[in-house]
Amino acid sequence: MGSAAAGASTGRAGTGDVLPTRRRGRARAVRAAAALLLTGVGAVVGSRAADTDAVTPVPQLLAFLPWLLAPTAAALLLAALARWRTGLVWGVATLAAVAWFIEPYGKTSAPPGPAVARVRVLTSNVEFGRATDPLVEAIGRQDPDIVFVQECDHGCADTLRRTLSGDGDGGYPYRQEVVGAGSEGSVILSRHPLDPAAGIPATMGMPGATADVRGHRIRLQLAHPMPPLPGHLSTWRSELSALRDRAAANRARPTVLAGDFNATQDHAAFRRILDAGYEDAARLTGAARTPSWPAATAPPLGAQIDHVLVSRDFSASRARFLDLADTDHRALVVDLTLHRRR
Repeated sequence: MGSAAAGASTGRAGTGDVLPTRRRGRARAVRAAAALLLTGVGAVVGSRAADTDAVTPVPQLLAFLPWLLAPTAAALLLAALARWRTGLVWGVATLAAVAWFIEPYGKTSAPPGPAVARVRVLTSNVEFGRATDPLVEAIGRQDPDIVFVQECDHGCADTLRRTLSGDGDGGYPYRQEVVGAGSEGSVILSRHPLDPAAGIPATMGMPGATADVRGHRIRLQLAHPMPPLPGHLSTWRSELSALRDRAAANRARPTVLAGDFNATQDHAAFRRILDAGYEDAARLTGAARTPSWPAATAPPLGAQIDHVLVSRDFSASRARFLDLADTDHRALVVDLTLHRRR
């Protein structure tokens, strides 16, 4: 009887040792998962804070920085379940950092003088020309003065010339283009006279022009740098840098840069264009961070990589993102007012 009691006591003690060990093992696994999430988010947020785009996969993840709130919240929940105080502090700090950088970048300023002209701008990436017909319909509805079209292949350019080049009220008799196949072609269409201006040599077409809008000359530059693909980051950076240099060279006169920038305000290379003296028209109208790509998941999920950037001669009163069939981008229409410089 004494032996049985001793055996029962030993069995209970063994079970008691196993249960805490299992709990400790689960807690360690939960802490490790939380730490992994926070490390990944921290690498992206740290690059944002350091004003660098770093290396793959950071540039790709920076495009979706606001959505990093989700893994950060998950890490906080795991830290709470594991009763990991260090993880809780780490998670709260990371959450605060993500929330801080979600705020629109840079300061806005009032235009310097009275309004002298109004112009409506539309920009659209038609994905290898597939969305040309939906774009033509959208142009008919939105009635823009100037249109920037990216990935306008030969068929797209021919269609736009055939359907929109008339001199009537609905026509766009003036154009500046880079002719190319697939994603290489780009076109600027205008109701106002255009003078040729130097474009930017790049992988995909980035033409330039100067528009005469009721006697006021406005420099136009279409933007379509290489996307930040893992094997093409250096090209992406150099083409965004070329856009920044062109923007800086024209900051002393009214200028509009529009197109698919393949970058968001969370990319350092894009912020340098803004720092050259430009503002994002969507932000000026309260539409900052409205996703424009990928169209299949926007607006609930996506990134704003299609922009209309303006020199500080302009104000913006309205921005609309349009869903077009057969393209992975949403089109963007903005109403701009040009102000006289004092």
